[in-house]
Formats: sequence, C-alpha cells, structure tokens
Amino acid sequence: MNFLKLIIEANIVVQLVILVLIFFSVFSWAIIFFKRATLKSAFSQSQKFLKVFQKSNNLSEVNKASRKYRGSPLASLFQSGYKELVYLSRSNPERPLTLDRLESVERALVKASNSEISKLEKRMSFLATTGSVTPFIGLFGTVWGIMVAFQRIGIVKSAGLDVVAPGIAEALIATAAGLFAAIPAVIAYNHYLHRIKNLVTEMEDFSLEFLSIAEKLYGP
Repeated sequence: MNFLKLIIEANIVVQLVILVLIFFSVFSWAIIFFKRATLKSAFSQSQKFLKVFQKSNNLSEVNKASRKYRGSPLASLFQSGYKELVYLSRSNPERPLTLDRLESVERALVKASNSEISKLEKRMSFLATTGSVTPFIGLFGTVWGIMVAFQRIGIVKSAGLDVVAPGIAEALIATAAGLFAAIPAVIAYNHYLHRIKNLVTEMEDFSLEFLSIAEKLYGP
C-alpha cells in the first residue's frame, strides 16, 4: 500500500486530521528523547552526589562538591537546606538549632523539593494529552472519511469493492495515525512517571537524612 498516495488523495478534512496527528507525534517524540536524557542525568548525578554526601562529614565540602552535580535534584535540595542552615547559624551562632528553627530548614527543603518535582514533570502533560486525545482525533478523521466514502457510493450508484475500498482505506489511515501518535506517548508517560516517583522518594529520604544530620551537628 502507498500510504503517501492515500493521504494525498484523501478528503481535505482527513488530511488536516493527519497533519494535526503528525504535529502531536513529532512533539511527543521530541519530549520522549528530552525526558530520557534529563531523567538519566538526574539519576546518574544523584547517585554520584549521594556517595559524596554519605562519605563526607563536612557539610561545607559537600556544598562545594554539589556544584558539580547541577542535574541532580538531591544536590539542589542540599544547597537549599545548607544555605538556610548557614543563615541560621550565622544569625545567632550561640543559639542551638532547636525544633522551631529546624522547621525553617525543613520548609526550605520542601520548597526546593517542590521546585525540582515541577522540573521533572515539565512537559509530561503533553505526553498525557497526546496519549488520550490523538486516538479520538484519528477516529474523527476515520468517521469523516467513511461518510465521504458513502457519499461517493451514492454518486456512482455502485457498492463494488473497487469503489468502496479506496475511500475506506483513506479513512482508516487517520485511525492508524492516531494510534501511532498515542501508543508511544502512553508508554513513555507511564515509564517516566514511575522513574519520577522513584526520584521523589529519594528526595524525601534525603530530606529526612539531611535534617537528622543538621540536628546532630547544630542541635543542643
């Protein structure tokens, strides 16, 4: 089958539907490759930073090392928490880090965590939209194409296969294009969502560990 010929000979509405589906498909694939690189870097750099954090007993040294891992959400969390910790210790060096002051560090970590989660989830909504909408857009093109095919049958007064088949084939291309756009987007969305949840869990665990260390170092 010559799909290009079928698209060229299709009804204008079906052609527009296919163009819309091509737009969704191209952008969703671009996002898939972008998110793959971003999440791979986030996991890799987070593991490297975590090793530095767990080996070192000096938070100042860890802060310097964290600047090398800009793609790591854990490094960003550490920098926010450490910055707040330094501010509290310098503002009142003689006062220990009590529970009420520790809440300030916790809020800084939560704020940084929310910011990192927003970065990780960026453009994920487009994949979700592509996966849920494109099959229906393709179905609309198919229904429209079949309507046109039946109109042709009425005009030529014949329901032979040679009359019906080309119109039905043109119409079904829209459904195929819709599925072609939707299936990779759905698979990628579910896969990346699972990886993002793993990173979120790591950030939550890291925040608790950081607060525990801060309490031991600066507490009463």
